[in-house]
Amino acid sequence: MTHINALDPGASPLDYYGYELRRYREAAGLTQKQLGEILNYTGSLVGQIETARKLPTPEFSQRADAALETGGQLSRLVDLVLRSQLPAWFQQVAELEARATKICTFQMGMVHGLLQTEGYARATLGALDRTDLDDRTAVRLARQRIFEKEEPPVFWMVLSEAALYQQIGGPETMRGQLGHLLAFESNPRINVQVLPFSAGAHAGLTGSFTLFHFASDPSIVYTEGYGSGHPTANPDTVKDCSLRYDHLQAAALSLRDSAELIRRVMEERYGEHRDSGGDSVA
Repeated sequence: MTHINALDPGASPLDYYGYELRRYREAAGLTQKQLGEILNYTGSLVGQIETARKLPTPEFSQRADAALETGGQLSRLVDLVLRSQLPAWFQQVAELEARATKICTFQMGMVHGLLQTEGYARATLGALDRTDLDDRTAVRLARQRIFEKEEPPVFWMVLSEAALYQQIGGPETMRGQLGHLLAFESNPRINVQVLPFSAGAHAGLTGSFTLFHFASDPSIVYTEGYGSGHPTANPDTVKDCSLRYDHLQAAALSLRDSAELIRRVMEERYGEHRDSGGDSVA
């Protein structure tokens, strides 16, 4: 157990957050219990965050900023804290997501993490390992805060139709996930196209990939393996994947037709069907 007096703010972003939270709380003359009551959390949770034993959430940070009048310091820190909890091999990718002006991704088997719901993210992360699942889910969802920036990136996802039928987390989770994708229909900065089964052989058969574009830096291609990621700025690789992405977009359904297909699959495959007596059936 880490003792609060021995907490080293330079040890990690999480330790620094805990150190700052304690400093602000003590400056306000509050105990952990009192601050917890103000924030509608337990004093025990406040203590766990101050001792770097529990991850803070964006919601906790916003409430603490308001209560302790920090000028938004904890909310600015929490993004760094959560990003630091990602697997080491993925932290660079999260930084690319945060810096990119445009992100184009092709996904074969599942929805990209930046558009996942909480239930869908929990199901994918917990497929083989359920340890610290709450924290790992929160860390993944925190990446989506890039869309809350004053100038969020343009995000474009070409999604294989197979991903609509791959039942991850059960029917209710899939209904929520597909409904979440439909929620972006009127958002010109977040676009979803479905690559239909009828497209047959296509330019993405070798696997999923993501292209990151920046205001002044070279574009980067990212591919992923088991427990490893492979970002590269190699011009030939970027050129090849950009061409592949153009062909995938051309083969995919339009934004409108994609939304209609998503809606149809959500209703027909994952909707609540009722028998003649009105009872819900699987």
